[in-house]
Amino acid sequence: MDAPTELLARAIGARVKHERLARQWTLDQLAANAQLSRRMLVNVEQGTVNPSVGTLLRLSDALGVGLPALVEPPRSKPAKLTRKGGGTTLWSGEHGGTGVLLGGTRSPNVVELWDWRMNPGEEHHIDPHSAGTEELLQVIAGQLTVQVGAETYELNESDALCFAGDIFHSYANASAAPARFSLAVYEPGVGEDS
Repeated sequence: MDAPTELLARAIGARVKHERLARQWTLDQLAANAQLSRRMLVNVEQGTVNPSVGTLLRLSDALGVGLPALVEPPRSKPAKLTRKGGGTTLWSGEHGGTGVLLGGTRSPNVVELWDWRMNPGEEHHIDPHSAGTEELLQVIAGQLTVQVGAETYELNESDALCFAGDIFHSYANASAAPARFSLAVYEPGVGEDS
């Protein structure tokens, strides 16, 4: 891992451990609730692995906190400003693309705002989020193919798509030019059952 990724992995590990201990859960309890192996959870808490977005979503759902609570420093002010070039890169494509979490609201009704860049040939497959999750994206530049369940949507610049995020979905750039899109993810009731 490079230095920034290592720092992020350690910060995520500390937050996961803090949330687990606040609930007085053992490693085994959190691993079972998140449907992850104990070894993966230990590696996350120790900051020795760069967890995937899917792993982070499983952990945030199990802990009853939004994804932003695991990857962003706690907010002490009533507002959080993310400057151009800021945010937390949580997805890196094989050809240099990025998925950057710009910010998110607090639970129980979490809204995440993302800035995605996908280079030609890149794709990202997402397991279903928690029940009731919805996503809204708009293509800023280029072309994007979005699969939602069995349906496929071809989007061009300025096209927008709203869809259920609680079923399998994916984003792909099959074109010869880079694609950029904004994504908002709404997860209602995060942590209400915890």
